[in-house]
Amino acid sequence: MADDNTVTLVRLILAIILPPLGVFLKHGLKLEFWICLILSFFAYLPGIIYAVWVIIKKDDD
Repeated sequence: MADDNTVTLVRLILAIILPPLGVFLKHGLKLEFWICLILSFFAYLPGIIYAVWVIIKKDDD
């Protein structure tokens, strides 16, 4: 199976192409996905920035 760095890289590439998809692959249909979807509807660039930030930040779990 792929290591964590490869999975993160794939998520980041998808987040640049379609920001909500990258967030969905990490968090599912939680709050982060809906925020990214709304930001992407209003303006594409804030959606990308938010998606990259959500994917890169470490979970506190």
